[in-house]
Order: sequence, then C-alpha cells, then structure tokens
Amino acid sequence: MRVVLGEDLTLLKDGLIRLLTAYGMEVVEAAESGPELLEALVRHRPDVAVVDVRLPPTFTDEGLRAAIEARRRVPGLPVLVLSQHVEQLYARELMARGTGGLGYLLKERVSDVTGFVEAVRAVAAGGTAIDPEVVSQLLARHARDETLARLTPREREVLALMAEGRTNAGIAARLVVTEKAVSKHINNIFLKLGLYQAEDDNRRVLAVLKYLNA
Repeated sequence: MRVVLGEDLTLLKDGLIRLLTAYGMEVVEAAESGPELLEALVRHRPDVAVVDVRLPPTFTDEGLRAAIEARRRVPGLPVLVLSQHVEQLYARELMARGTGGLGYLLKERVSDVTGFVEAVRAVAAGGTAIDPEVVSQLLARHARDETLARLTPREREVLALMAEGRTNAGIAARLVVTEKAVSKHINNIFLKLGLYQAEDDNRRVLAVLKYLNA
C-alpha cells in the first residue's frame, strides 16, 4: 500500500513513517507544507493519504485544503485527516466532498497502533473511519435533523458505530447483540435514509456521509 504523508512535525512524521512501514506500507513521500502535499498527492496518486489539518505556511487548514483539492483532481483519492482537536467545520467540509475513502481522527488516536492502522486500511479500501469524539459531537448537532429523527435511538447508535468504521461484528460486540440484530438495524437505517440501489458496502459509506452532512 502506497502512502503520502502530510506532516511538518519531525518527531511525529518520523514516527508515522516507521509505524506505517512496520505494517507493510510504503511512504512514497512525506510533505511538510500544503503546496508540497497537493503536488505529491496529484503526482503519486497514492492508495491513501494521511494528512495533518494544519500545515505551513500559515498553520490553519492547508493540509485539509490540499486534500480537498487533490480529491477534486483525483476523484475518490482516499484521505485520512489527523487533527489536534475536534473541529467540526473541517470534518464536515471534508466529508461533503466525496462518497468514501475518508477518515478524520484525533492525533491522540495514533497511540492506539492497531486502531490507527485499521483506520488507514479502512480508508484505503474506500470506507470511513471517524473518530468517536467527532461522531459524538456531530451526533449532538444532528439531534433535530428530520431525516435522522426517523431513526430509533438504537439505530442512531448503530449508525454512529458505522461512522467509526466498525464492522457488523464489531458493532454487535460493542452493543452486546447478535450480528443478525445489527444487520436488521442497518437495513432499517438504509430504508429510512432512502438508500435503496447500491451494494451494501457503498450504502454503508453513503449512510455515514448522509449522517455527517445532514
């Protein structure tokens, strides 16, 4: 798996390179600024990009802007964004620009090596990986949305766990229910959100994006 990394902090950058390499991934380039990142993403067209939101020269949202522009030029380019804090505007803006292959994690999650690597792989495969804290805050913001209001409390729980990138088995274990029960909830979610004609994997992504962008 080929990875382009966007990170300017030397210690974190070197640590991520070593970590990703140890799990069989190839970091083809590590960019340290927004313009460098955009050029690298378009040139390499990696299997996944791991990108810090804030990069030089202004340390505001250059990483995010580079990722969004790269996805415009290379549709479907998988991007996993890392952020120091939950910034809902950045999360919503990223999620509004595509149909899958997207992730948004807090940097502190990198310390959970297994979870972080799974998130990178999930995004590379076209799925989603949204930090639980981001999901929690967005869920609170969406509480009055008419579409989501159709969902039962349990269905909202399932959708939130889907947004974190969990499989049916993972959701079942978290909620202490059977996988059959989870499948039933997910089918109800698809119906209530009006997602009819698509493969289940695609509908999972569409449901999560609809939830995040409602």
